[in-house]
Amino acid sequence: MPHNRPRSKDYSCVCRLIGTYRLFSSAFRYIIPPLFLVFLVVIATARVSFAQSPERMFDDDPAEPWHITADEISFDKKTNQHIAKRNVVITKQDKRLTADLVRFDDKTMEVLAVGHVIMTVGEDVLVGDKMEMDLEAEIGTAYNGTIFIKENHFYINGDKIQKTGKNSYAVAKGSLTTCDGDHPAWKITGRNLKVTMEGYGFVNHAALWVKKVPVLYTPFLVFPAKTKRQSGLLPPEIIYSTRKWEEYIQPFYWAINESSDATLYYHHIGRRGEKIGFEYRYVLDEKSKGTMMYDFLRDSKTDNGTLESSEEWGYTDVSGLRPNSDRYWFRMKHDQSLPFDFSAKLDIDIVSDQDYLHEFKDGYTGFEKTDYFFNKSFGRDLDEYDDSTRVNSLSINKSWSQFSLNAETRWYDNVITRRQEETDTTIQMLPIVDFNASKQQVFGTPFYFDLDSEYTHFYREDASAAAPSAHRMDAYPRMYLPLQLKHYLSFEPSVGFRETAWYFDKEEYNSSDKATLYREMYDVKLDLSSNIYKIYSLQTSWIDKIKHAITPQVIYQYIPGKDQSNKYPQFDAVDNIARTNLVTYSLTNIFTSKSQTRSKEKDNKDESNKDESANYTYNQFCRLKLEQSYNINEAKEDNPSNWANPKEKRPFSTIYGELEIAPVKYVSARADATWSQYESNFKTHNVSAALTDERGDRLFVEHRYAQDLSESIYTDISLVVSEQLKVYADYERNIYGTQDIKKSVGCLYEAQCWSIDFNYAHEDNDRKYTFIIGLYGIGEFGRSLSGGTMEEPL
Repeated sequence: MPHNRPRSKDYSCVCRLIGTYRLFSSAFRYIIPPLFLVFLVVIATARVSFAQSPERMFDDDPAEPWHITADEISFDKKTNQHIAKRNVVITKQDKRLTADLVRFDDKTMEVLAVGHVIMTVGEDVLVGDKMEMDLEAEIGTAYNGTIFIKENHFYINGDKIQKTGKNSYAVAKGSLTTCDGDHPAWKITGRNLKVTMEGYGFVNHAALWVKKVPVLYTPFLVFPAKTKRQSGLLPPEIIYSTRKWEEYIQPFYWAINESSDATLYYHHIGRRGEKIGFEYRYVLDEKSKGTMMYDFLRDSKTDNGTLESSEEWGYTDVSGLRPNSDRYWFRMKHDQSLPFDFSAKLDIDIVSDQDYLHEFKDGYTGFEKTDYFFNKSFGRDLDEYDDSTRVNSLSINKSWSQFSLNAETRWYDNVITRRQEETDTTIQMLPIVDFNASKQQVFGTPFYFDLDSEYTHFYREDASAAAPSAHRMDAYPRMYLPLQLKHYLSFEPSVGFRETAWYFDKEEYNSSDKATLYREMYDVKLDLSSNIYKIYSLQTSWIDKIKHAITPQVIYQYIPGKDQSNKYPQFDAVDNIARTNLVTYSLTNIFTSKSQTRSKEKDNKDESNKDESANYTYNQFCRLKLEQSYNINEAKEDNPSNWANPKEKRPFSTIYGELEIAPVKYVSARADATWSQYESNFKTHNVSAALTDERGDRLFVEHRYAQDLSESIYTDISLVVSEQLKVYADYERNIYGTQDIKKSVGCLYEAQCWSIDFNYAHEDNDRKYTFIIGLYGIGEFGRSLSGGTMEEPL
């Protein structure tokens, strides 16, 4: 290559030098850790490689050449270096390097790039004043460099960035941010930064800056520098309340292996003690996974029945005292695939006392977050926090196209009885075995059938003649004969036969009575319905047609009378089937719109092709249902159900109505009510409405009413003031009890690389202030305060 060869207008040279492939295939085994790390770049006149990760740096195809353009390309025999000057551009696939000067020694494998150095690989970018690298030893230095990593939007800066080994780096002065621009809204700076890939980073004098103001400082900081999941501390939660005083919750995340991890919790409670907890999550295969959680607190305060302890440490809406100081909560859910397409599910929920879930309803390990996690991960939630009987179960099931088998053990843990009573007569189901058949045709005949069958062992820890244990078998097949009168009427008579048997242990049951009982019952059901509709053609700009469908339906149900109250046990609803002679009639109206959506190109086509070019959308924008029942037995009986006026019979039930409206995309409303024709008033009514828009604004209002029982109103609103600012509030009031249930207000400001969320909430005589700062790519810093005044954020 001649010296000082001028570059022509479209001059492009493919350089193939001895040893250059070894140079460029090994030159860029350097990646940036996610925090406080700067990327090292290598350049050369022939072949160059640069990537996000060590693996990608070897993806270069040896047959793929590098292309170099420059104003001058020459070889210096004295220094044995290849030199490219002015407007140097080196490219290969998605890699591109530009600099004012590039020098490369193919014997010592040293490379130097000087002046306006810019290296891009995909969407990652490195900018620096100068870079020099020993490619053989894989060490080198970059000066005044900045790296942008697209994946997490990291900008990492350093005045002198050294690669000290194959996977280790050092930066004299470094900074990190996820903010765009020369003057970021926040950044973290530090000195003597040392990082080992897939290991940890260490930095002295780390500081968090907001604009030009330092707001947080630590003399020494350790952070994970791994591209995979890593163990480490998670953001803490800090709370203050009059009931517990100061609280500090510090979680630690433990990445055990690729298929399991855990979170450990330390929870300091000022007036109560130290609470510890853990979560363990694991995945066994595609259909098998589980999560178990456990918390323990040795509480320094108890509710022993004195006025002071009950007011301070008890709950007025919870029955029973809480004298125990050892408090815990173990919960677990597990899904397991089994051979032959069987599957199993395990649910465990054991709590120390009836107050525990009231006490720890919020927070990292509280009821609300646990319930949300289980529901999202397993599709099964927990019993309500105020339910003192917790259900524990193990089920094994298999489903076929028309049949299903389920075997389950179900243990009802009555917390109050377990802790405070000497005997426990809670009914357990150990086990329940169900075999069911869905509705299906009988051998090509016009008849159909289905089947519900069940075996249950009702077990009590302390059984007696008054509260026995028992085995029960129940089989309930049903036959159907669906009939169709042209397209106008559908008539489906059906008859069900029920056989139930109970077996009692004679040692628990009165020996003078039978140890085995039987019951045979039948029922009849007649279902008559029709479906008529009419289509209205509107041909407006936003609706083409509307379909109005009307479905009248009359159902007659008959179950003959049978005295069951004294003869048979009363474990659940199967044991006490009421005598029924009931006619239920309903009328359902459904309105559906058909709208046409076409592109501009298709709009310009001939009208004859209109239907072919259009895309249709359907919207059920209104549904109205009215329903009432007539009790024939009530009309015939001498002792009607109206005990206030025994002479007045009330065979008609309340009229039930429900209405759903969604006329346009962002507007919806729902209402339901029951009306008593005898009292001429509403027994219940519930109304809700929601209004949203494309920006994300939302208004929701709901009113609920039950005569002589409750009345409440709830509303929440979220308003997008600008692209960055959103304000929100919610309010709930018990109108019947004339008291507020909950009210809160807050605002969220989201910038390109940070956010701030402030919220005030007042619930259950407790005032809570929350102030959270989010640094995108790093985490959140904040403080939640109850019953006190606002403090400075962390």
